[in-house]
Amino acid sequence: MLAPLSNEVVFKMAFTDKLVLKSFIKDLYDIDFNPAKIETEKSFKDAKGNIKFKLDIFAEDTKNRIIVEIQRIPYDYHFDRFLGNFLNTITQQQNLSSNKYKINKKVFSVIILTSPYKYNQEESMYIEDEVLLQDLDPENLGKQKIKIFGHKQLFLNPFYSKPTTPKKYRDWLDLIYQSIKNPENYIVNTHNKGIKKVVHIIDYAHIDFETSERIKIAEETLVREKIVETVHKREIEEVYKKLEEKDKTIEEKDKAIKNSILALSEYIKDHKIIASKLNVAIKFVIEVLKK
Repeated sequence: MLAPLSNEVVFKMAFTDKLVLKSFIKDLYDIDFNPAKIETEKSFKDAKGNIKFKLDIFAEDTKNRIIVEIQRIPYDYHFDRFLGNFLNTITQQQNLSSNKYKINKKVFSVIILTSPYKYNQEESMYIEDEVLLQDLDPENLGKQKIKIFGHKQLFLNPFYSKPTTPKKYRDWLDLIYQSIKNPENYIVNTHNKGIKKVVHIIDYAHIDFETSERIKIAEETLVREKIVETVHKREIEEVYKKLEEKDKTIEEKDKAIKNSILALSEYIKDHKIIASKLNVAIKFVIEVLKK
């Protein structure tokens, strides 16, 4: 029986394995990646902006001047967050360069959605594409790509299977989906060395008791986070109802928003997400929390 790759502990166990990571990146991006070091919870002290961010998995190939980041997304986040993390990984290189504008390494990012993903919260619009690719290279008026930057970001969404999805993506999408939805009778391509290694790593038969307990705790934490997210949505809906009441004064409406910011900040540390949820300026959120 497989442990689910939607679980933080399981995810990091699998994708911090060097053979797995090399195979994964080779299949997805067709590049030879030889990481000198694989890190988890990577953050940059000099990250630009007010938002602190961490990358689930960060690896660097110093010889081939390549950086790879992998993020596991267990439930709905804003695409602005993905973009922010991606761009921060690129621009932080400028802080470390003798030439402050020089970016020496190409960044290849992979976002793995481990539950059906809504990109429009208000209208409940789901992403139904299995693979989305963002390429920062510009194109000319003839639609020809001009290879200037080379930075790329890939989104994998295993919950809407398409028969036209190329095999290099299909094998990994199946692995993620089967580990979550069909862990006892999984059907995956073990002829792929990387996938075969993942199956070995995340099979409960090969997981010790201590790690099993960590997996259990991580799963319970994820359930709590989802419950909190649901509560947040209800709180926000209540705020909007209050704001729409015509007899409410400006002061009362302002107080309702400030109270909601304080309540959400207990669980959400990202000011941008709080601002987006309440439809207010980030600057306003920061000012409220400072007081």
